[in-house]
Amino acid sequence: MSVWTAIKKQLNIITEYDVTIMQTEKKGQIRGYKPVHRLTIKAFDHQDAAAQVFQKFNIVDNLPKECGARFISTGDIILIDEGTRGKYYYKLWTDGWQKVNRLHVR
Repeated sequence: MSVWTAIKKQLNIITEYDVTIMQTEKKGQIRGYKPVHRLTIKAFDHQDAAAQVFQKFNIVDNLPKECGARFISTGDIILIDEGTRGKYYYKLWTDGWQKVNRLHVR
């Protein structure tokens, strides 16, 4: 955890993040990512936001009814859009969410 994240948690500073879940048509494919669901998450940082997305979307029965996504699994990508501050992509690997370059989303 970064120092800034620790300070934000201590001061209870929460940021709203615009998160888009991106998945391939079939699980396990490495190309063809498309946006399947968009939501707003309140979190301390990107890792906290990614963890919340995983908690909400990792069980089929917990998926929102209007959601076009399947449950979150290894290989899926989330886009965290901070507007003028940039867009950040994270891919789910077996050891957690890792930041990736936009080139992985094709």
